Amino acid sequence: MQDYNMKKVVLITGASSGIGKMTALLLYKQGFTVYGAARRLNKMYDLKEAGINLLQMDVTDDDSMVKGINEIMENEKRIDVLINNAGYGSFGALEDVPLEEARMQFEVNVFGPARLIQLVLPHMRAHKSGRIINVSSMAGRFGQPHGAWYHATKFALEGLSDSLRMELIQFGIDVVVIQPGAIKTEWNIIAGDNLVKMSGNTAYKNSANRHAGMLERVYQLGSEPGVIAKIIARAVRANNPRTRYAAGTGAKPILFLRKILPDRIFDSLFLSQLN
Repeated sequence: MQDYNMKKVVLITGASSGIGKMTALLLYKQGFTVYGAARRLNKMYDLKEAGINLLQMDVTDDDSMVKGINEIMENEKRIDVLINNAGYGSFGALEDVPLEEARMQFEVNVFGPARLIQLVLPHMRAHKSGRIINVSSMAGRFGQPHGAWYHATKFALEGLSDSLRMELIQFGIDVVVIQPGAIKTEWNIIAGDNLVKMSGNTAYKNSANRHAGMLERVYQLGSEPGVIAKIIARAVRANNPRTRYAAGTGAKPILFLRKILPDRIFDSLFLSQLN
């Protein structure tokens, strides 16, 4: 069995801000060789100064992903942990959101992570060990109005992870899902702004604008990104990781309520928060 307390090579996407940046710094401090990947290198110079390796990588650009994996293999000869953290939420009523935007959410939140998994698996299998950590969301277990496409991507990532976990157990490769709750990152700002842009002046304007206000309130109550960074680090270091880790404001209670409540009662409870 692999000891994940010894030095390993880690690739984390979405390392330019929030959870990704905090996780990269924490794992580096804990002794891992860390490669932080993001589209914009200029937002990661502080990581470089700290000693973290930088990769310019766009999870919607296959060439950049192939190039990044090849660079790690040339330098390190192995990749032990892939943390698929890059992702975003673009809200709006399903009727209002162009399919191009819906497809982009799937490209970033599902197909990008899946492609990186394809690229790292041959190297992990060669070492008969490895760990894939997919940062999902508590949104991967329930829906909410105006968030159909985002929730669909997180449901898909959860299903992908569950299937992959069973595929890879024969090779000694673990698959772990992280389910953050409300976190103080750019996510809430982007989701709220897009919600108003998409549906703030349509037939859905009343509920959309109330929902945008709720997202702002949730942001103020959210946990700091470091809370999730610590959970990810725990999942990386564990000899026998759990299949799922939920953490951050609201994650555990909301997931519990979703599990025990009938659909319509949960719907009513959620909609009551928009009033």
